Amino acid sequence: MKLIVVDYGAGNLRSVAIALRRLGLDPLVTSEPRAVHSADALVLPGVGAAADTMSNLAQRRLVEPIGEYIASGRPFLGICMGLQVLFSVSEEGGEHHCLDILPGRVKRLPEGLKVPHMGWNRVCQRCPHPIFDGIGDDAFFYFVHSYYAYPEDSSVVVGDTDYGVTFPAVVAKDNIVATQFHPEKSAEAGLRLYENFLRMAQSRSAG
Repeated sequence: MKLIVVDYGAGNLRSVAIALRRLGLDPLVTSEPRAVHSADALVLPGVGAAADTMSNLAQRRLVEPIGEYIASGRPFLGICMGLQVLFSVSEEGGEHHCLDILPGRVKRLPEGLKVPHMGWNRVCQRCPHPIFDGIGDDAFFYFVHSYYAYPEDSSVVVGDTDYGVTFPAVVAKDNIVATQFHPEKSAEAGLRLYENFLRMAQSRSAG
């Protein structure tokens, strides 16, 4: 299985690749559009601001290949900023158009909260999903973010977290799974989530 981690200059690529290697895989970390087109499973990690992320993806000519990859039905995992840019618009630093795969906006956490939201928090599973196999409801995961997704279709939210406001921690639709938290920083629960995604990808490849 060809597992691609998209490199667009994000800071957490190395830790994501290390976590995947711990599961016995050999991910290719690359910014090559051709590699995205040929992937069997695609991981889009990220930290920072949505505008910078979209600019970096555009500079590397990755926006269209990522959209085409997702449209093909192959497994996709977004992490942190990789979740936020799936939506239509981010309000971070103004209004910035994102990938517009999932209708909705990305909003700032409410005034009065300590921002960024940084540390461990519970994720409540709103509905059964293979990404949660072997992970207990209300398991803790590690978050670092100041903005959160507000989907137009609430049915895409399969796990949420409360931090002064209840926001999506995990979204899923068809071949897409994305997390606001960082699985690679989330100990055994995070590794299990990666493992579940890879099992989903391998099952599709075998089928």
